[in-house]
Amino acid sequence: MFQASMFQASRLQAAISQLTTSRWELSYEVDRLRKHGFDRLSLWRPKLSDVGPHAAAAVLDAAGVRASSLQWAGGFTGGDGRSFRECVDDAVEAIEDAAAVGAAAVVVHSGCRGGHTRAHARRLLVGALETLAPIARSAGVVLALRPLHATVAARCSFLAGPAEALDIVERIGDPVIRLAIDLWQFGDDPALPELLPRLAAATAIVQVADRSGPPTAELERRPAGRGTLPLEQVVLALLDEGFDGGFEFDAVGDEVATLGYDAVLAETRGVADGWSRAFGNRLLWPRAASPAARPTWAERRDQFRSAGSLRSHASSQTVSRG
Repeated sequence: MFQASMFQASRLQAAISQLTTSRWELSYEVDRLRKHGFDRLSLWRPKLSDVGPHAAAAVLDAAGVRASSLQWAGGFTGGDGRSFRECVDDAVEAIEDAAAVGAAAVVVHSGCRGGHTRAHARRLLVGALETLAPIARSAGVVLALRPLHATVAARCSFLAGPAEALDIVERIGDPVIRLAIDLWQFGDDPALPELLPRLAAATAIVQVADRSGPPTAELERRPAGRGTLPLEQVVLALLDEGFDGGFEFDAVGDEVATLGYDAVLAETRGVADGWSRAFGNRLLWPRAASPAARPTWAERRDQFRSAGSLRSHASSQTVSRG
């Protein structure tokens, strides 16, 4: 399980994904993260393979940066041409690499239906997770199952929403099997408010990026605060329900390339610190003994708005190349 919450009363402890800073080499990457006030990095397996897990661990340790997660393993339904056994073996390798770099979690994708019925695809996924659970537990690593929006699922996942993924995690009932929830995909999902208490208990990682309009296959993941998603509202509600996992910011796309990586990191640090001030000073609701006594979704929204907008002012940001 996650050893400590990435949220503290004084500051939201945010991680940056290597998908955001994909062109930077690791040693330069961790140096720039530290300069912008970050001490956590979500690792991407292709970049990790360029360095090797033990060399990467040494770089991270020297910089005082922790690996928050490793992305990704899975594909257990065979939709990408690999056998079930090959996918499980690859996931074991990912767990071992995560343990070597000190990452708290491996993000897992189910794989698409791959010609199977949904029931059989689900059986394959559950079988893989149950096979991997004792290996992950021994390594001190959480497996974070990540559902994908139907628009972008393609060959990666038959889990097109948080509800089915949540049901699988709860039915397995093993604390080493948890969720990774991507707010870029599901931050405005109408079903989200009802699921929040269960999601807060079952989720290890919340991935954060913004968008304007519905999700698209182009994967234009805007920096937090530059789109129209109710990110602050969702994050606040998760914290209020007791979420104690990690926040990983992973903006990707043309806007990131135009702004430059340093500008995106600076903006993200500002957003995370702004949320921390709001949560710590005005917006942390007292935990109610009864869920019925907790604030409603609309009350949280109105309370946040009364504190003033924390969205970044994109037009005032310095534009530089990363």
